[in-house]
Amino acid sequence: MGKRTNRPSRLSDPRLYPSWLGAGLFWLIGQLPWNLLLAIGRGLGRLAWHLAKKRRHVVQTNIRLCFPELDPAEQETLARRCMTSTGEAILEMAGSFSNHRINLDKRLTIKGMEHIERAHADGKGVLLLGMHFNSIDVGSRLLGYVLDFHAVYRPNDNPVIDRLIDKGRCNYVKSTVDRQEIRQMIKLLRHGDILWYAPDQDYGTAHAVYVPFFGIPAATITATSRISRMGKAAVIPCAHYRLPGGRYEIEFGPALENFPCGDDEQDTARINSAIEGYVRKYPEQYLWVHKRFKHQQSGQSPYK
Repeated sequence: MGKRTNRPSRLSDPRLYPSWLGAGLFWLIGQLPWNLLLAIGRGLGRLAWHLAKKRRHVVQTNIRLCFPELDPAEQETLARRCMTSTGEAILEMAGSFSNHRINLDKRLTIKGMEHIERAHADGKGVLLLGMHFNSIDVGSRLLGYVLDFHAVYRPNDNPVIDRLIDKGRCNYVKSTVDRQEIRQMIKLLRHGDILWYAPDQDYGTAHAVYVPFFGIPAATITATSRISRMGKAAVIPCAHYRLPGGRYEIEFGPALENFPCGDDEQDTARINSAIEGYVRKYPEQYLWVHKRFKHQQSGQSPYK
């Protein structure tokens, strides 16, 4: 048997003192004016381009695979913009979690709310098809201004960071649901609630099929179909964008028609296609620092 990892589980564990110090610094930084936070974040992202070489390589690989229509210089420019945008997101997270004095509602534009209203008028719960744009954390705060919703998440291995994220999000969402708690998700949807759920990361090959994402086979979990079917819910795309001047936009798309169709591969390909359409609007804001194509049927990762 392999050696078991001995991760700290108690928040008082001395091994977590550096994490507590980081959390305190994170809170302090979050008190800065919003536009200053974003400006510092852009600087951090530009610095990371030069220092975070492994993460830069992931971004460059993703951009090369997903945007073959761009020439090498254009791909490099987009990759740089992705790193800059990710830097904004890190500082943005600090502010969205800890700075409750600022009213971000005044910076928000909403599109497509009629799709949510139509689903509720039909007596359905709503499964929001979430997407991993790097503004995901400020997005949860902004979404909480206009909807009462629950958010599905994966707990962090570090209990201090997990507490920071969970408390930060729970200020604006009704509850957070562990992504393993499928029964709880179904219960909420059948009750007519709104549940945010993002299937667009590489969670491994278990319960996944290989379907195209930007033309590249991507291991994608099939649970969206099962959750929506058993929860009798409308599946409505939900994207969030960072606009110039520190403004934001949330866009709800029309509910997916005839979904699920009963074919997991077809349903999952349709989900990826829908997400791709929203990503193409602001490609630099997607979470390209994630190894989306890590697990390939050939066994060869493109990131090596």
